[in-house]
Amino acid sequence: MLGRKRNSAEKIAEAEAAAAREQAQTTKRQPEKKGVPTPKRSQQQAARKRPLVQNDRKVARAAQRQQMADQRVKMRRAMETGEEKYLPARDRGPQRRYVRDYVDARFGIGEWMLVLVLVFLFASFVMNQEMRIIVSQILWLFVLAVLVEAVWVGRVVRKKIDAKFGVENRERGLPFYAAMRSLQIRRLRLPKPLVSRGHFPA
Repeated sequence: MLGRKRNSAEKIAEAEAAAAREQAQTTKRQPEKKGVPTPKRSQQQAARKRPLVQNDRKVARAAQRQQMADQRVKMRRAMETGEEKYLPARDRGPQRRYVRDYVDARFGIGEWMLVLVLVFLFASFVMNQEMRIIVSQILWLFVLAVLVEAVWVGRVVRKKIDAKFGVENRERGLPFYAAMRSLQIRRLRLPKPLVSRGHFPA
């Protein structure tokens, strides 16, 4: 008799403990207040859902557009002021800065090539055939002189860079960078010239 009572008491205690554990788990899953009906499974799943991906993408695109706009503003300002941090990669670095300052400080005929070509195109409408041939030959000689000057500027810049920064530290493409800048009209160069004519860098 005592064994049966002991077994019955143990079973009752185990049942009560299991009921208490189940109630505790239910309370953790559903922390609603008393008197509120238990939500359905579909409602619980809807509550656990994350925000729609479409809204997240819209917010991300808007933030990315704003960031790109801010970056363009900073880059445009850097083109005017020469601020190194926000310059494009092709214009960044002390060697590129040295090349720009050297080209901007010199007087060259290359920056006038575009102007003379435009003048010749408009003037050719009022010239006779003989004058047009003569002027075109002069123009071709001028273009040849501009190309020779561009090559010469590239070689001079390379020697100066080697002397200042060392041959082993010279960046690639600097002669071409100098030649292309020498062919641009000084007022339209980007980044803007920061030195006056005749003030060559040390």
